[in-house]
Amino acid sequence: MQEDIRSLHSGPAARIDELCRELDRHNRLYHELDAPEISDEAYDALFRELVRLEESHPELKRPYSPTLRVGGKTLPYLETRPHRERMYGLDNVFSAEEWDAFAQRAERGLAGTGAAAGGWWADPKLDGLACELTYEDGILTQALTRGDGEVGEVVTEAMRTIRNVPLRLKGTLLPELLEVRGEVLMFRREFEELNRQQASAGQKTFANPRNAAAGSLRQLDPRITARRRLRFLAYSLGAAGSSRPLPWKTHGDVLAALSAMGFETPPLGTLCASPQEARDYFARIEARRDSLPFEIDGVVYKVSSLEAQQALGFTARAPRFAVAWKFTSRKAETRLRAISVQVGRTGVLTPVAELEPVSLGGVMVSRATLHNEDENRRLDLRPGDAVIIQRVGDVIPDVVGPMLEKRPEGLPPFTFPRRCPACGSEARRMPGESAWRCLNLSCPAVTMRSITHFVSKAGLDVEGIGTKWIGILIASGRVKSPADLFTLAKDDLMGFERMGETSAANFIDALAEARRSATLQRFIAALGIRMVGEQTARTLAARFRDMDELAAASQEELQALPDIGGEVAGSIRAFFETGSNRELLARLKSLGLWPVSQQPEGASALPLQGVRILFTGTLSRPRDEYRKLAEDAGAQVMSGVSKKLDCLVAGEAPGSKLEKARALGIRVLDEDGFRALLAAGPGSPAERLP
Repeated sequence: MQEDIRSLHSGPAARIDELCRELDRHNRLYHELDAPEISDEAYDALFRELVRLEESHPELKRPYSPTLRVGGKTLPYLETRPHRERMYGLDNVFSAEEWDAFAQRAERGLAGTGAAAGGWWADPKLDGLACELTYEDGILTQALTRGDGEVGEVVTEAMRTIRNVPLRLKGTLLPELLEVRGEVLMFRREFEELNRQQASAGQKTFANPRNAAAGSLRQLDPRITARRRLRFLAYSLGAAGSSRPLPWKTHGDVLAALSAMGFETPPLGTLCASPQEARDYFARIEARRDSLPFEIDGVVYKVSSLEAQQALGFTARAPRFAVAWKFTSRKAETRLRAISVQVGRTGVLTPVAELEPVSLGGVMVSRATLHNEDENRRLDLRPGDAVIIQRVGDVIPDVVGPMLEKRPEGLPPFTFPRRCPACGSEARRMPGESAWRCLNLSCPAVTMRSITHFVSKAGLDVEGIGTKWIGILIASGRVKSPADLFTLAKDDLMGFERMGETSAANFIDALAEARRSATLQRFIAALGIRMVGEQTARTLAARFRDMDELAAASQEELQALPDIGGEVAGSIRAFFETGSNRELLARLKSLGLWPVSQQPEGASALPLQGVRILFTGTLSRPRDEYRKLAEDAGAQVMSGVSKKLDCLVAGEAPGSKLEKARALGIRVLDEDGFRALLAAGPGSPAERLP
């Protein structure tokens, strides 16, 4: 019977496999190499034949079939999932001097590690949307956007529609798990064509190719993505799991392997033997910037050796082995209409330049921050001035200065207000600070911005609640603090214009979901404690069980934590010593918004608290599983061997890391030894390590 079934399917199955191979080959010839071998009509005929065979034999449809590229059903929303390994951003440099300083820091960081940089790999910095593709046994199973680096949006269906994304990797000796990172781009020609189509259809056009690429990939309907002709350029790896040692030694090896697997990689990449060669490369790429078929905003440099990359590791926000040298900002002339003053969530008064709108790098700019009174006085900006503006790093609008030769006679200088423009209360500049602050704790502008921050992506990330509705609720008197949001009922919202029963229910459901799913890290970040951002919130959440423990921590305890200095610790203590903040926390706790750290019984009881650990070699369980076990037990998992490392857990074929660890006198454990550590009680690393 089984032979009969095999015989029945052998013909269609073989033809389906043949069509998949042929269509993939023609896709690559057309979309990547611009060298088609057959006409569009011939391609369509092959495609239709494959569709018919798959409809007749659905059990034979391959998970890498080219028919998946046309897009499937519309999604209700974009799901989010965590990355196996964090997707870091890059630090930036803006001059040859800053580049030299970075290169020297990297060389100093490698001193004593036994690893050599092996030169600098350089390629253009792509201006698109960073994404990560997961392949299991060579088949594309998931695609995530970078998101915040920890969690990204699932865009698998949309990614499958991008013609140059391999649905199945080429080659035989592939890792069982491979995460490929790269950039989704829209080339200039496709961008211009898309905007022509949008304009002729009476729809909004896109400001630049990056926005078009991001908007096209994040569509709920992947059929729209399929029509937008995006490209994916692969430039690095994330997690990789393999029963065989991975053979790659340099970044160039990785790119060559990615190309052999079927990926398009960034063009014009090269190995620079010295920092001077890297400077010369930057000048060549900057000169070619406008002639390339896609947008770039600088050059990315990476230490070539993968061993050296591991030795250098990461800071809290970026790799120490890579940097982006950004191009000189494009500039434009416009007129300063006025200088307004904004009130931030901590009461800081910030001057803002109100400009005549001008296009700069494909983006319309009408406002730019002037930072503080001292900066405004230094520039001597006056409403009515002709000014030069730029986008720092091609992103943030910035006023370079006035064009004094064009200044009309009699323009009065700008006087910084001594009272809050929102509530009229006294503003004060504290000793040693450049900022003026509103002293009114009930200032409506402070309330507005603090509540907006609380529910924003940087805070609890509450779906569908933005500045507009918060402003309406504050104006109505129903909301005066973040806690008030969680007391609202559906009936409280029904009276507002454009707030029907369904919208009101969604509003309340979003708040309820935020209360259920809030993590301690997000909760700390949402409170808007001065000088406490994402990384510091993560550090605090890893150390303290809940806000009660954090509130009880002394200045000395806080300063003992990684990356928290005296000023940050003082700011945290000042937050908890302020009566209005304590009242807010008490209300939030009574309303059930009081997340607890996922650590078992507080950091002090964790068996590996404070231990800096590294895993190497082939282990009996996935490395990510061991990483999670270690982090849940309070350990910090390092990225390379250095004197700071407490313990190396070595599996089979550990390689050079084992030799370095022994040379530095670092404790080495096997997997059984690591499991014994997990079973041990609290104590210092010296007490617990054999």
